[in-house]
Amino acid sequence: MPAKKISIDEAKKDKLFYFVANVVVYRGTDGRCLILKRHEREKVHPGKYAQPGGKLEWANFDISKPTRMNDDVIDFEDAVEDLLRREVFEEAGIEIEKDLKYINSVAFVRPDGIPVVLVKFAAKFKSGEIKLEEGSFTDHAWVDASEVKNYDCIKGVPEEILKAIELFSKS
Repeated sequence: MPAKKISIDEAKKDKLFYFVANVVVYRGTDGRCLILKRHEREKVHPGKYAQPGGKLEWANFDISKPTRMNDDVIDFEDAVEDLLRREVFEEAGIEIEKDLKYINSVAFVRPDGIPVVLVKFAAKFKSGEIKLEEGSFTDHAWVDASEVKNYDCIKGVPEEILKAIELFSKS
């Protein structure tokens, strides 16, 4: 029987994480990638440059509207792709292409003790003009693999920028 509601009542407490996805946005016209400066009030990496992204939330799983039923399992296909398209638009005001390329992943524990699984992707810029989400970001830059080193980034960001550039400059 399919679930009637989302619940963690039966979940094993030692199996719970935030699920977060980030995306390196690659602009093919000049081979640069977008970085955003996180607001100083952020709990995690305040004031550092990062890529757009966000957490999957229960609201993303309306069990009355699955993309398919898989026997008695409720499926939501393209959940990560939809999350990243939505977050890039909310945080930076731009659109990305649908095709995502995997970069890497990292698990970490936030300063407030919440465990996180972060999966990182790259996508091509599609359209739009940068309009930063008010209260979340204070600056942005389009950078190449050497320019990103001039910014105070979260560890790993320069390597992820390089990887995205390599992935897309080959195609």
